[in-house]
Order: sequence, then structure tokens, then C-alpha cells
Amino acid sequence: MLDRIRRIPGQTLDVASYHALRRQETQHLTGPIWKLERSQYFHEPDDDPSWRAFVENDWARVIAVFESERAEARAEVESYARQGSELRRLRVVERPVSPYLLWEMQWFRILADEGTLIRVLDARQIESLERDAVLPEIVVDEHALYHVSYDEDWRACGARRIHDPHVMREATREIAALWESAEPFAGYFTREIMTLLPSAP
Repeated sequence: MLDRIRRIPGQTLDVASYHALRRQETQHLTGPIWKLERSQYFHEPDDDPSWRAFVENDWARVIAVFESERAEARAEVESYARQGSELRRLRVVERPVSPYLLWEMQWFRILADEGTLIRVLDARQIESLERDAVLPEIVVDEHALYHVSYDEDWRACGARRIHDPHVMREATREIAALWESAEPFAGYFTREIMTLLPSAP
């Protein structure tokens, strides 16, 4: 199912509509949110302080900004927990680790410390699913499946909302199966990321 998402009809939403609908639906969650992240690069908002620090190659500031956002990360986990929900992020990683992922992993360390469930999957483990194209960026929960969209510079530009119970169920099942074969974030970060930061470009 995951490798067929791009061909399945859905409701096209711009960024504002997508975020508004997600905020509304998130208030009524009773189960997990699955997030599959595949691209090795995204272009984050230019006004994001940690992104500006990354672009300026100021890694000390990157980490300082992320550290200052711990309370926000903890509050999100607690909010989900009160509803009986949780976010499960499955991050696909290629080798060598891209500069973008090196930056993102610093934020993931904060998220994991504060209780967000994150696992890392080596891209080689999904080669059989990517014969025609890499897997899409997906968010799926009890309300809908969202195929998140990006422009040619990998700036977020909206999503397609798919509200087909069969598609939602099968996509969730496949992501959950990949999750089981993925590595918990803490061990991956210690082994693969900590040694890279001092020599980051």
C-alpha cells in the first residue's frame, strides 16, 4: 500500500488548510499517530531560529535553540497522553547521513528525551518497496491518511487527504511492521550521530 499512495485519489489541501485540519483532528484523537519520514532533505521555514543557525553552520546555536524548546516538546507528549494517543515517528535514513538529517537528529534527541517515540530505519530495508520511487511522506491516524506534499525545493506546500478506511488500515499496518524492524532512536543516535557532529559541514 505505501508504494501506491501517490496513485490513490485524495483531497488536495494547501499548507494552511492542512495544518488547520490537522490541529482540529488532533484534538479528538484516541489512538496513535504514525508518521513516516523518508526524504533526506527538507527546506524548513526561513524564520525558524534553529534552521537559520543550521544554514549559518552554527551548531552550538542549533543545539541551544533546540534545548530551549524542551518544555514545548514535553507538553506535546503530555497532551497526546491525556487523550490516550501518542506520536510514533519512523525516520528512514540513508548512508552517509545527510547534513539535514544531522541537524534534524539534534531535535529528535530532545523529542526522544521528552517521551516522543522515534525509531530509525535503514533505507536498505525498504528497497523492495522502492523499485519505482522512494516512499512518500505520510501521516496517518484514526481520522485520515495524509500524503504530505513538497515543492521542488522541498518546502512544505500542503497534503492530500485520503479518507479510505482500507487504505488507512493497510498503510498503518505496513508502517507498524516497518516500525517493528526499526531501531529505537537513542541507540542509533549514540552510535551513528554523536560522532558526526564535531565534523559537520
